[in-house]
Amino acid sequence: MKVKATFMALALGTATFLAGCGADNSNEQTSGKDDKLTVYTTIFPLQDFTKKIGGEEVNVESVLPPGVDAHSYEPTTKDMVEIAKGDAFIYSGIGLEGFADKAQDTLKNEDVTMVEAAKGIELAESTHAHEDEHAHEDEHAHEDEHAHEDEHAHEDEHAHEDEHAHEDEHAHEDEHAHEDEHAHEDEHAHDHGDTDPHIWLDPVLSIQLAENIKNELVELKPDSKEEFEKNYEDLKAQLEELDQKLETTISEGKHKEILVSHAAYGYWEKRYGLTQISVAGLSPTNEPSQKQLQSIIKEANEHNIKYFIFDQNLEPKVSKLVQKEVGAEALTLHNLESATKDDVANKEDYFSIMDKNIETLKKALN
Repeated sequence: MKVKATFMALALGTATFLAGCGADNSNEQTSGKDDKLTVYTTIFPLQDFTKKIGGEEVNVESVLPPGVDAHSYEPTTKDMVEIAKGDAFIYSGIGLEGFADKAQDTLKNEDVTMVEAAKGIELAESTHAHEDEHAHEDEHAHEDEHAHEDEHAHEDEHAHEDEHAHEDEHAHEDEHAHEDEHAHEDEHAHDHGDTDPHIWLDPVLSIQLAENIKNELVELKPDSKEEFEKNYEDLKAQLEELDQKLETTISEGKHKEILVSHAAYGYWEKRYGLTQISVAGLSPTNEPSQKQLQSIIKEANEHNIKYFIFDQNLEPKVSKLVQKEVGAEALTLHNLESATKDDVANKEDYFSIMDKNIETLKKALN
């Protein structure tokens, strides 16, 4: 599809614009109803599901380089130009990809369909208990601090101020405390209200992702509806089989607790009864306090946990510390947010990675 000259001029300047037009002319020469769709995606499961459903009718590329964090990734101008030339851009639509909102604004006048793959899926709230515990600790500390300040203020008022000044000071303090209280409540509500974006780790929710993708591909290329429907049904059957594998693996485990570097596995908790003891919260950078670390280590020891599970792409220092304190052997679970370079080289797909995750779970739960 042809990229508008205004977009290209603004994005790349005259020289790159001419090169872009050359590419567009090439596309025009081969255009026709049998042309493959060109679709750009973000996180790895969306890329893989789109490939499986699209089959021979769709060319699929991810805008995320191997191993990058979708939260912080910023596409280049070249990336945006390529997306604009495509037929569709598929992203999660759950706030995971920080650049997606900007992309919508940039591409709103381009002939590319924006697809929210997670549309209609209800996200679960964070199950990371340590985040709530930390919030409660902060709340109590905040209350103690104000109580201490009020006590000293009360003493000072009686020692140095007259009755009228005393009343004014208390009125001012009450107003200030009321504002602080509301500010703190808002902060706590934000922490408590965090939702878990890792829906693709739940095979049942992944069926909904796949169906949304299939429906959009049918809209874009109705002549290939029969193939898209068939490929989707094959993918759905694989996801249903994976669901049974996970249920069996977790239900047959000798215990249900896993010690992980960050809270990516809340949907397994909700659907299969797993319990994750996580060092960090939904974000790997959300590190616990010293008191929380002690609580995590104590809980892990109480459950006699022998394995510490890291993500595929990082081993934070604080997680290494907990592993050492617990005396646990290191394992890896792949959260599938992005493929690693090794995944790409080995031609891994969603199911091959999830099968490895199941083997890790078998070891960790027994």
